[in-house]
Amino acid sequence: MRTPHLPPLRGAPCAEEDDELPDAIDDREIFDLIRSINDPEHPLTLEELNVVEQVRVKVNDAESTVSVEFTPTIPHCSMATLIGLSIKVKLLRSLPERFKLDVHITPGTHASEHAVNKQLADKERVAAALENTHLLEVVNQCLSARS
Repeated sequence: MRTPHLPPLRGAPCAEEDDELPDAIDDREIFDLIRSINDPEHPLTLEELNVVEQVRVKVNDAESTVSVEFTPTIPHCSMATLIGLSIKVKLLRSLPERFKLDVHITPGTHASEHAVNKQLADKERVAAALENTHLLEVVNQCLSARS
């Protein structure tokens, strides 16, 4: 029995096929981007150390905002700013420019959370930090895949 030839359907393309529409970004996608960042002091990832958790990632794709709370391993962690900077750099390199990023310490989990959050929120300080070749090298090591 022969199958009749049907003409192609016309109409609105599926959202997945429409290159004009940006793909929606959700909490899980952001978490997947940051979960494998290496801790600067330990041979473990931020996810393995519970520094980042999916429940602390909030995305509003319609408003182009991404918020990530991270929890340093100890209240006096000297690497908190570097960890936050690594998360911010990973997202800056991975996301479309339309997104406004907010990377901050989970409230009440670090002795210097306000100072660290202020540094991470300051675009000029972040840009200056990334011009420091040694600091950029350390950030890139945190972002590189473990061998």
